[in-house]
Amino acid sequence: MTDTYDLAVVGSGIIGLAHALAAARLGLRVVVIDRDRQANGASIRNFGLVVVTGQEPGSSRRLAERSRKIWLELANEAGLEILHRGKLIAAQRPEALAVLESFKAGEHGAECKILTARETVGQLGSLNGKAIVGGLFSPFELRVESREVLPRLASFLAGRFGVAFRTGISVNEIAPPMVETSAGRLRAQKVVVCPGDDFSSLYPQRLRELDVQRCKLQMLRLAYPGFRLSSALMSDLSLLRYGGFASLPEAVALRAKLGEQREAALANGVHLIVVQSADGSLVVGDSHHYGLSLDPFGSEAVDQLILDEFRTLFGKAPEVIERWTGSYASAKNAVLRDTPHKDVRLVIVTSGTGASTGFGLGEETIVELLSQ
Repeated sequence: MTDTYDLAVVGSGIIGLAHALAAARLGLRVVVIDRDRQANGASIRNFGLVVVTGQEPGSSRRLAERSRKIWLELANEAGLEILHRGKLIAAQRPEALAVLESFKAGEHGAECKILTARETVGQLGSLNGKAIVGGLFSPFELRVESREVLPRLASFLAGRFGVAFRTGISVNEIAPPMVETSAGRLRAQKVVVCPGDDFSSLYPQRLRELDVQRCKLQMLRLAYPGFRLSSALMSDLSLLRYGGFASLPEAVALRAKLGEQREAALANGVHLIVVQSADGSLVVGDSHHYGLSLDPFGSEAVDQLILDEFRTLFGKAPEVIERWTGSYASAKNAVLRDTPHKDVRLVIVTSGTGASTGFGLGEETIVELLSQ
């Protein structure tokens, strides 16, 4: 007898789980299928940082605001631990402070606070005060431990909503209501495909037409530094990575200044995010290199560019205790949502913001798909 579901989700990363959650909350019978036994891709190779402030105005900002609310709901319902809240952007250059002041004066800056150099260091006493000219504090950001949260979220979906998980099997063909897998056939009225950076298994021709490529990043875990972060930390380079800052007129001067002073960092897509885990260790990164096929090797020179930025803010860096690379899909638009069949949606976050926007995206996709 063929198993029958209202919705099949292909992919058990954060985007797949977000769609499964949205459908399960509406009472649908859901199955999640993944060729791996657990999420091992971009969904766990990241900061676990839910970023709201700095998201590009419009859809990205709206999805991030909604996703943050869902993360807070899940913290209560599923016992997902929020390790710290908020984000401190420590400005090292007057040009960066000008960007932050411009953001504060704009549509989404009302609940953020501009800080003097003394106030910025006061937020995190271990900062090198000589390197700081001011800052901005955002109250919105949330930090979770991705490698722990995703398995817990999957268990919650299975236990609370009866979501079925079929792992270690691949999907070979989708022809609703039939889904052919390496373990046999199942029936699903609707299908959402969340392939991450797998461009060859399903709908490869459509993905080629949509001009999707990969982004490789490098990240580090540093030993406990002897202090505790009360929030995530970013620096000047980060302002060029987020559309809500980078699109401001003041960002032009910042980019020029960083081009003079941090040319190698810009060339390697380096910016600094620092978050802290429950054991006190720091997750630090990252870099960005783009292409259709990228090697899996990390560069010590790139790691040192990341650590140089850390040392500028803190004076020294603790021992590196873990290194890894990640890969995610990248495209011009922040989200790719395609319709290869009237009952199928192909959904990829192509901006590295899956944790920040995925839950809101899942809700929107499921509502739209069910309206067909």
